Amino acid sequence: MTACLAETIDPPFDILMPDAVQGPVLFNSPHSGRIYPRAFMDQVRLDFDTLRRSEDSFVDELFQGVVEQGLPLMRALFPRAFLDLNREPYELDPRMFDGRLPAFANTRSIRVSGGLGTIARVVGESQEIYQRRLTVAEGLERIETYYKPYHQALRRLMTRSHRAFGVAVLVDCHSMPSGPAREEGVRADIVLGDRYATSCSGLITDLLDEELTARGYAVVRNKPYAGGYITEHYGNPVAGLHAVQIEINRGLYMDETHYQRAAGFARVQADMCAVAGRLNALALEALVPRRAAAAE
Repeated sequence: MTACLAETIDPPFDILMPDAVQGPVLFNSPHSGRIYPRAFMDQVRLDFDTLRRSEDSFVDELFQGVVEQGLPLMRALFPRAFLDLNREPYELDPRMFDGRLPAFANTRSIRVSGGLGTIARVVGESQEIYQRRLTVAEGLERIETYYKPYHQALRRLMTRSHRAFGVAVLVDCHSMPSGPAREEGVRADIVLGDRYATSCSGLITDLLDEELTARGYAVVRNKPYAGGYITEHYGNPVAGLHAVQIEINRGLYMDETHYQRAAGFARVQADMCAVAGRLNALALEALVPRRAAAAE
């Protein structure tokens, strides 16, 4: 799917379900959407290519092969510049709106102060997105129409896996620009985020680290990306709900200037699918409670 304009985005997301689910692992790509509403484009002051800098371009395609392995993949179809699903539902910047935001809005988070709330104020190098302020009604409508249905569906997926297997493992899939992610002077190819070992079993992060390193990737954990709202709020290991974030260096698989797949795309895609299979095997072997395994 290439980036495009549309009058409406209906549906706003899709869930690629296998014919038969083969394990408790599921994948989520909340920032790879690339259908831009025309009404949104009429509001912005930036050109199309600049807006696209916030996309996790092609990440959904990198993981799409997991469906053939019997594992679900959920993905947003609208872009992150329009609405960010990896934020609290009402993480909003009052400077962006005409009128008073509801009292329950979180207007003082670090992300809001940086212009990167649920509805972003800036993209790229702090470039202002909008020509004018939005009405409060416009902002709340986006949350009701896009954000809430998405998270309701994602929670249903997690619940379905948990009921079927006694455990659910969410892999939140993202990409990062090729420059900034470094740890001890080494450029990172992959950053794994588990909220500093709080959002998932250490077995999950260890396996991902080992498998990706064995395939030649430079892997770091939690720096500079420890996981956002999704990892933090969907991960509850004590209850059998695990969430881990994976950030892939875009320079490995795409031309970041022209938003095109690069020569390395096929290799990264194959590696992600192979690692997904190993993760699902681990989940079935080590994470599924014995009582659930015995009932299968």
